[in-house]
Amino acid sequence: MTQAFFSEMFERDACAVAGVPTAAFHAVGDPRAHYRAYFDWMCGQSEQQIRNKRGEAEVNFRRVGITFAVYGAKDNGGNGAERTIPFDVIPRIFPAHEWAALERGLRQRVNALNRFIFDIYHDQDIVRAGVIPHEQIIANGQYRPEMKGVNVARDIYAHIAGIDIVRAGAGEFYVLEDNLRVPSGVSYMLENRKTMMRLFPDLFARNRVAPVEHYPDLLLDTLRAAAPAHVDDPTIVVLTPGMYNSAYFEHAFLAQQMGVELVEGQDLFVDGGFVYMRTTQGPQRVDVIYRRVDDDFLDPTVFRADSALGASGLVSAYRQGNVTLANAIGTGVADDKSIYPYVPDMVRFYLGEEPILNNVPTYMCRKEDDLRYVLDHLPELVVKETHGAGGYGMLVGPASTAAEIEAFRAALIAHPDKYIAQPTLALSTCPTYVEAGIAPRHIDLRPFVLSGEQVRMVPGGLTRVALREGSLVVNSSQGGGTKDTWVLEQ
Repeated sequence: MTQAFFSEMFERDACAVAGVPTAAFHAVGDPRAHYRAYFDWMCGQSEQQIRNKRGEAEVNFRRVGITFAVYGAKDNGGNGAERTIPFDVIPRIFPAHEWAALERGLRQRVNALNRFIFDIYHDQDIVRAGVIPHEQIIANGQYRPEMKGVNVARDIYAHIAGIDIVRAGAGEFYVLEDNLRVPSGVSYMLENRKTMMRLFPDLFARNRVAPVEHYPDLLLDTLRAAAPAHVDDPTIVVLTPGMYNSAYFEHAFLAQQMGVELVEGQDLFVDGGFVYMRTTQGPQRVDVIYRRVDDDFLDPTVFRADSALGASGLVSAYRQGNVTLANAIGTGVADDKSIYPYVPDMVRFYLGEEPILNNVPTYMCRKEDDLRYVLDHLPELVVKETHGAGGYGMLVGPASTAAEIEAFRAALIAHPDKYIAQPTLALSTCPTYVEAGIAPRHIDLRPFVLSGEQVRMVPGGLTRVALREGSLVVNSSQGGGTKDTWVLEQ
């Protein structure tokens, strides 16, 4: 194919979804300024060249082992299915000024969320001020009374936050959700960049793309800063549930990149209020645990007694300040979807500032008026379980059958407090290379925000793309893929 092929396909992306903002075009034939250089380069490629590069990327991802487990799916042998995450060779591009505005909003939001978590486990000023109802905290399934009064290093609870951002309407950015427990996906961000640089070195010679490969160094600095007081050279480990976890590749990848040990619960033990790991040279004290294990499985003496994924006595050592857990126990109360509607109020309450990043308008189904509206407009709304994740437990009204809508109606009536609802946003699209050629696909962005001595992040994040035509669900477990995210330096 010739230049005309890519020019036509890119222009088709610009106008294919009426009323939906596109990341790349103002209008047909009018690329946004930050896409112009890439558009000109792409139009000089042949279709076969791009298809070949796409195939090389898939081979590389399989060779490196960049896979994820699909819960509930089985391979031909009846085992849990593992799949390579689809990777798109067309990047999502941000101009420097757009990223700078996003970064300010992310810093503000994560700062407020950390203050909120500290507050609810101490004086609960925000509750006493009437900003958030008391029952929304105490009755929340992610609230951990075991953390009441516990002081953590630097008062930081969410050392690593993944904030999901979407663009909609007239191009405004919205926060779709906050991920503060064990946010995943950063390894895909790093491997996406590495793959793009290997496949298209000339693109990086032509464009000043801000680097992301220093993320492991920033993460290690963040974990070092979280060490208990008076520990100058902390021993840091990554705690994984094991090789059958869907994100095991990421756990092993980050441990290797930081040069720290990857451990499982059986490798740790507690003695005299301190945590140790078993090594061939004997026990070694552990000061910071970057844990990729959910709260309920960390300590069988406190949470689930049947868990073999953590270590007995870990919570006691933690409460004594002898070890740091990143992220802290109990952070999940702040990323629960029932708390999400209050985050803008947190910014105002703790920081005395107006939120830079907006929430998606949200109906809280526990409120009678909101529930009535949601029930009357189910075919138009997105309904989510407050404790749901991964794209599961949700209804996308416009894409659902009458039977699916009625099933959700019954669930809402039975347990309204377990759901929130939001309008179906016209999410922005980005040109995406699919089997039929270049086509518009909906996207979101997950920047990774690190809180240590200061709040830091690498430019961009993980762009997730809904590869099914018309789909708004970007999760890899639901058929989504990923793109490299470029922030152009000025």
